[in-house]
Formats: sequence, C-alpha cells, structure tokens
Amino acid sequence: MKFLVFLLQFIFIYGFFFLGQLLRELFSIPLPGSIIGFMLMFAALSLKLFPLRFVESTATLLLSFLPLYFIPATVGVIEYIDVFAGKGFFLIAVVIISTLLTMAASGLTSQYLGQRIEARKEQE
Repeated sequence: MKFLVFLLQFIFIYGFFFLGQLLRELFSIPLPGSIIGFMLMFAALSLKLFPLRFVESTATLLLSFLPLYFIPATVGVIEYIDVFAGKGFFLIAVVIISTLLTMAASGLTSQYLGQRIEARKEQE
C-alpha cells in the first residue's frame, strides 16, 4: 500500500514538472520547465488547491536523496577543470561570499517569517 501511495504522489509531482515543461515549450519561457513546475506546485499549495499530504511523504523521501542530484554537476565541473585553472583564489572568494550571502538571506527570511507567525498568534 505504501508503494502505491508513493507512486501516486510521485506521478502527481511529476505532473507539475511535465506541466512546467509544456508551458515552457508553448510560450518560449526562458526558465527551465522544472522551475516553472516548482512555482506552479508552490502556488497550488499556497492557494490550498490541494493539501500538502498529497505530496509530503514522497517529497520528503526525494529530498533525502538530494545530495545525489549534485554528483552530475560536480563531474561536469571536473571535466572543464582547464577553464577554472589559475582562478583558484577568485573561485574560493566567490564560493565563500555566495555562501555567506545565502546564509544571511536564509536567516533573515526565517526570522522575518517567525516574527510574522508570532504576531499572527498574538492577534488571535
């Protein structure tokens, strides 16, 4: 039974990916279809067009394998090592700065959302 639930949820998630791909092709949108599908799913969840439980367990399982999705990108970078040769210090600086900016943006966003939730609870 769990496998059937997983399969149905996976098909549901894949449907949004497919819809994103279709919209990208039809309207020549300069974004990857997966991003368009992700935005559509986010909008549908935010608007409560369907409950989170429709995708929650499968999405959690897929996210647990997320690090594996970065292996092809890493191999791709290694194949083009000559492009990066001689730019080590610059690349390290870019990685450190972008990591710090990402951490700061994530922290500020979570603090802002936490304050909004607290304010909403106090109003109720």
